[in-house]
Amino acid sequence: MIAGSLAAGLAACAGENENLANQYREGNTQGFISSDGRVEEFADDERGESLSFSGTAVDGSTISSQDFAGDVLVLNFWYAACGPCRAEAPFLDQAYEETADRGAQFLGVNIYDGPEQATAFEETYGIPYPSILARGDVDLKLAFAEWTSLQAAPTTLVVDRKGRVAARLFGQLEDASTLRTLVEDALAEKG
Repeated sequence: MIAGSLAAGLAACAGENENLANQYREGNTQGFISSDGRVEEFADDERGESLSFSGTAVDGSTISSQDFAGDVLVLNFWYAACGPCRAEAPFLDQAYEETADRGAQFLGVNIYDGPEQATAFEETYGIPYPSILARGDVDLKLAFAEWTSLQAAPTTLVVDRKGRVAARLFGQLEDASTLRTLVEDALAEKG
């Protein structure tokens, strides 16, 4: 039974990584799966279980899902060399500024970098909220596996007050309005 579970798990990983392998075969060395700009919203009965995670922040502190209990949370998956991540940084900042005073929290999840690269990115782009580091943290990666491929950056999740994923945005934000609207919708829900 254990061997069957392991084989199924490895097959799932291989399918996801096959897209990267195909990119390299075609001469594309970007190293990530481009997202397509889709927005998915989930009805209350489609949201599943609450996210549970804990990770090391860029500053070395520990941040967990418990720190956001009862709050609407935006999770943005990024890394410093990601062009779309750089392009959307001002829109994330704008959405943060427009919703933070109403109780929305934001947290970055850096998927590849160490603290030095992540800090440089945050300083260059003026990121006002913290990020946790996923590189080498298998438990953190597994905490998000149901909702996003950590190879598909940027991806943004809007988490409701119960800790469940209410919306998912694939790819670079083109402006702040869509994210702001999704956050406002989550804030307006009865907790």
